[in-house]
Amino acid sequence: MKIRAKKFLPGENSLMVIIASCIGLAAGLANIAFRSTTELVHTFIFEPAYAIVSQGGWHILLLPLIPMTGMILLIPLSLLFPGEVNGYGFTKFLRKVNLQGGYITFRTILLRTISCALTIGTGNSAGVEGPIAQVGGALGSQVGRFFRVSGDRMKVYIAAGCAGGIAAMFNAPIAGMFFASEIVLLGTYEIASFSALVISSAMATVLSRAYYGANPAFPIAEFHLVNPLAEIPLYMIMGVWVGVLAVLHIWVFYQVRDRFAAHAMHSQLKPIFGAFLVGVSAMVFPQIMGDGYHFINEVLNDNPAMWLVTALIFLKIAATAITLGSGGSGGVFAPALFIGAMSGGSFGWLVHTLFPSVTAPPGAYAAVGIGAFLAASTHAPLTAIFLLFEMTGDSSIIIPIMLSSIIGTVVSARLSHDSIDTVDFSREGIDISEGRETAIMRSIKVGRVMNEDVDFISEYANVDQLLHIFSQAGDSFYFPVINETGTMTGIVSLQDVKNLLHDETLRCSATVGQVCARKVVFITAEDTLYSAITLFDRKGFDEIPVVESAESLWVVGMLKRRDVINAYNAEVLKRGISERSCPVKVS
Repeated sequence: MKIRAKKFLPGENSLMVIIASCIGLAAGLANIAFRSTTELVHTFIFEPAYAIVSQGGWHILLLPLIPMTGMILLIPLSLLFPGEVNGYGFTKFLRKVNLQGGYITFRTILLRTISCALTIGTGNSAGVEGPIAQVGGALGSQVGRFFRVSGDRMKVYIAAGCAGGIAAMFNAPIAGMFFASEIVLLGTYEIASFSALVISSAMATVLSRAYYGANPAFPIAEFHLVNPLAEIPLYMIMGVWVGVLAVLHIWVFYQVRDRFAAHAMHSQLKPIFGAFLVGVSAMVFPQIMGDGYHFINEVLNDNPAMWLVTALIFLKIAATAITLGSGGSGGVFAPALFIGAMSGGSFGWLVHTLFPSVTAPPGAYAAVGIGAFLAASTHAPLTAIFLLFEMTGDSSIIIPIMLSSIIGTVVSARLSHDSIDTVDFSREGIDISEGRETAIMRSIKVGRVMNEDVDFISEYANVDQLLHIFSQAGDSFYFPVINETGTMTGIVSLQDVKNLLHDETLRCSATVGQVCARKVVFITAEDTLYSAITLFDRKGFDEIPVVESAESLWVVGMLKRRDVINAYNAEVLKRGISERSCPVKVS
């Protein structure tokens, strides 16, 4: 009976298709719930309050109270779930997916939905796209946990949820798929698993279109090249302009966040103060509030004043950094689209003013700017290219967006190695794009692996005493040599004394300080296993002393090559990363 029953059960690939479809539908439903919650907050808090502010006169002074209200309502969640609500959470999400096994709790779905709705729905400057990707990823993680899958399969399910969330948000299934592969999976995937991303994106988009219709996020006027020979070089120059602005955006974002983190103000007051600053700016420039989609549509289809569009580039950069850096909840995807539209629009106004007969209106450049800036700030050009193509449905935009996105990404990467999502990893010495195995080695500190039970020997001891220690040491063949203060002055190994074994006189008269190696290679407990294995390979040692710091050679442990390898293998098994998998680069 069991054999017959197995014939009717789906195979592994068929099961993945079924599960990916379910994840996509769940992500589509989560998108509807997420957007509805944000609209609910906007309708019941922002709109009535803004109607009062719009009366003009002294009422405009009340505007900062609107975003501040959202941050005040965020306090209970922040107190109940410290560290899970405030700030830009996508970097933490990438850490969980790529370095910590991929388990994301179910409450992430609720916390991200409510906290982002309170932040964005009350006019603070942030986006919903990153959080909806996290919500979709959390759904994928819960599915993987239910089926008790390995870490590799867990990552695929999480990425499928992210793909579904982004696809549903923008009605752009291809962009959702590449978002998951470029940003969440860091540009690597297995061919056999890529189908999960495709299916999830498709199912989420079908559900979203059934509920919201097939309208794109931004209705863009028909795109056309007036004079390709003149405009293509201009779009390439715009790519350089956008790349520089993307680097500025990333730098300002983390500078502001660091300043807020270092400030002595109470942590619950920081988001409120940040909302106050955004509200004060919005008294003059209300366009910076929320995700800014309404004004993006104006720039794409109308021709606002150049001074306003140019000013909004820098004001939106500052407002987004303040909102998220102070502790507001949300993402940077929508602000990147806004800044990109303003960047392209200002550039388009300039070139159309200079060359009106051979260039399109500024709205065309604003459309390309959306994708180019997104690519430059996230280092994900394929996502940006396909997002613009799907939003316009016009193949003539492909060449301008390809050139601007690639050039913008190259310029941004040349000026700053990190995208907006990887700065924290680089600060910790982790190059998360190097590959999963290297990232694991960089994520583990030497202090976790070293052996703290160390046998020392005085530099004044004789060789006979050293040989006695060797005989009692088991599998250790390297010993730190210390002086009277306990500071390491050298390292002695069995190799150093083997030539003295047959000279009884020298054995009794020579001291350890005379035979030990004085030029010591050491490492600190805060260094990573990647640094350690590099030293092992370069120097050919099997053990390295671990010291307190480079200035204080106080030995706190010994690190063995074998222990480094065992620690790596244990982490690989824990996270379910297959040594036999062959990663394929997509960017």
